[in-house]
Amino acid sequence: MTQAAPTIVLWDIDNTLLYTGGAGSLAMARAFRHLYGIDDAFRRIEFSGRTDTAIFSDAARAHGIAEERIPSEIARFLAVYLPHLEETLTEVTGGRLMPGIDRLLEKLHACDDVVQGLGTGNFRPGGAMKLRHFGIDRYFPNMAGGFGEDSEDRARVLACGIERLRDGDGRPRRVVVIGDTPHDVRAAHANGACALAVATGRHSVDELRAAGADDAAADLGDVERVLRAIRG
Repeated sequence: MTQAAPTIVLWDIDNTLLYTGGAGSLAMARAFRHLYGIDDAFRRIEFSGRTDTAIFSDAARAHGIAEERIPSEIARFLAVYLPHLEETLTEVTGGRLMPGIDRLLEKLHACDDVVQGLGTGNFRPGGAMKLRHFGIDRYFPNMAGGFGEDSEDRARVLACGIERLRDGDGRPRRVVVIGDTPHDVRAAHANGACALAVATGRHSVDELRAAGADDAAADLGDVERVLRAIRG
């Protein structure tokens, strides 16, 4: 009998796995000022649930950077952003893992029928820096998944992550996306995935359910309940 393909679990990072205390947005602001001499460049830019590519691109457009320059400017921005992020992660206060995360990651890591990866708007090296700072990088040793540099579009980011985590023979798998925003929910459904939403960010359980989440919880502290939801 053919063994069933394992379940893919794709994790969002910010406000789902952890809260940086604002280190990421502060580092972005400093990097933009470093490159372009503009203070508070992201003041009117929406961050929640969006990709770093989309966030930077919106700020670039808002401050007069020509559309055709934006792809090359992203690479310049990333090179400056990462050293600033390393600094801000140690400067800000209030950063933490979200409730239940360490226990849940450990439980899933021990499951033979689950493969964990990332489905995040973070640039890949920035996401790796955040996971390492909060001591959970060991659960994502290869940083496999979809990341902010893959696309401005969250659904496309998840599609890239799913493709990278498939079996070598391309067998379909159950995919569960865990995130804290309606963007995560919509992107999951665009890829035929189950959307498990958690209200540890800006959106309430009711708002996440209204967005179409297959399941939603105030946090992931009830590890056994989350495991049941992941297994469907």
